[in-house]
Amino acid sequence: MMSKERLAVVEKVVSNFLLTIYAIFALFPLFWMVLITFKSDAEMYTTTFLFNPTLENYKAVLLRTDYFKAFLDNVIVSGGAVLVSVAVGVPAAYALARYNFKAKEDLAFTILSFKFAPEILVILPLFMIYQKIGLYDTYFGLIWVYQLITLPLLIWVVRGYFEDISVEIEQAAQLDGYAWYHVFWKILLPLIKPGLVAAALLSFIFAWNSFTFPLILSGFNIQTVTVASLKYIASDTVHYGQMAVAATISALPEVILALIIQKHLVRGLSFGAVKG
Repeated sequence: MMSKERLAVVEKVVSNFLLTIYAIFALFPLFWMVLITFKSDAEMYTTTFLFNPTLENYKAVLLRTDYFKAFLDNVIVSGGAVLVSVAVGVPAAYALARYNFKAKEDLAFTILSFKFAPEILVILPLFMIYQKIGLYDTYFGLIWVYQLITLPLLIWVVRGYFEDISVEIEQAAQLDGYAWYHVFWKILLPLIKPGLVAAALLSFIFAWNSFTFPLILSGFNIQTVTVASLKYIASDTVHYGQMAVAATISALPEVILALIIQKHLVRGLSFGAVKG
């Protein structure tokens, strides 16, 4: 019979092999997207890895269009939306986690339902309202409507972190003479920092990928990268190489943020240091 040490080695080799296969399967679309950025339109439909690489797609996107303007617009809108969500969502999450009031769970579920509501159901009324109150094609208008995407997610994630912190920690700090706002800023916020950062980064990714809201509620002054990518669909053909360049560059912030999220998600944090 196979010894336990040899069996453990075999299991490790098999598991690593299966994980490698899965990683190749999961990352292959990203690899192929980067690959076709170097293909010309004539070679776009070939499936071989041997072709004549060209930088024409990068020149067409980065030098002949206003892609950097759209990229900056996306940073402003998505970053602004997350900042507003953090300022509003953290106190709301604390209130839902610590205070008991009538219909608290109903309110929390209603907030969460905004995240899953189809955007197409509310986009036409929002378009008419934005036209009347002057928010159409403005940064503030998009930041405001992006709260439907970012705020529910942040509230629910941060609420779970607040609930995992024992109430006795707050009570002990108050007995030591700390005011409630000192307890909130100096004790609770450092404890929920990993969850807050992860929720904020996830909210940023969802806002960054939004398409319906910026497509309908913005015009020529403000365009996100998701809407700007439509420019590479010509009337006679689709420039897949140029679209791949736009998608690859726009995916870079998400890849970087995903790595940051992974670091914060795997961090061990001891909640409930004082058990009742």
